[in-house]
Amino acid sequence: MLTNLKKLREEKGLSQQKLATCFDLTQQSIHKYETQDVEPDISTLKRMADYFDTSIDYLVGYTDIRHKIEPVTTFDLNKQESKLVEQYRLLSTKSRKIIDDLVSDILHNKQA
Repeated sequence: MLTNLKKLREEKGLSQQKLATCFDLTQQSIHKYETQDVEPDISTLKRMADYFDTSIDYLVGYTDIRHKIEPVTTFDLNKQESKLVEQYRLLSTKSRKIIDDLVSDILHNKQA
């Protein structure tokens, strides 16, 4: 069931044992999750999603969107605004932080 667990684990350079230790599990449990022999409980899924900064949907392969799914509020946006939002959503968490800080700085300097 956890179709992307192995990929995420390997990207972080973690062995099955090291990941198991992070979650107070056995190496065999991680192996079984990765080979889809056993499904983890919802609590374990939540902890893994938080650990890898992703969504449960990504972990289980229901989406290709890697970032956490955040609540979205509907606004009436023009084409340019919509494009900016779409591009922003494609950014990594680190890149989003850079953009957020830049916008804050620009707005702060505008008021000064």
